[in-house]
Amino acid sequence: MLGIDDAIAGVSKLIDDGINAAFPTPEAKASAQAAIIKAQTDAAVATLQQQMSVMLAEANSKDPWTSRARPSFLYVMYVMILAAIPMGVVAALRPELATAIAQGMRAWLAAIPDALWQVFGVCFCGYTASRGWEKIKGVSK
Repeated sequence: MLGIDDAIAGVSKLIDDGINAAFPTPEAKASAQAAIIKAQTDAAVATLQQQMSVMLAEANSKDPWTSRARPSFLYVMYVMILAAIPMGVVAALRPELATAIAQGMRAWLAAIPDALWQVFGVCFCGYTASRGWEKIKGVSK
């Protein structure tokens, strides 16, 4: 499925070909190409602003299910990862029990689709980056 970026790229290619035909001098061509680059940049900024407005609307929602969805997902994943820590103690005391538990956990974690792990990684990185940015800008403490 083609997105807005693909449409913009296609139109930009047509315009660029038209500029090459219409402007024989390098100065005029450079000026027209600069205008195209500015239009592409403006379109990219507009797309980012739309995405940001959706994220901000979700974060500022009065509905706790919507506003807490991203952090809650991360907390669930943290619990899953931190559950592995007690396994060191179990392995020290009863290695055969630790082996059986590890096999069960391995099977359970392998059942989680790769796409979910990818979503976790993206959410983790995005959430961490946004919190860091808020702190740098002084919005959050």
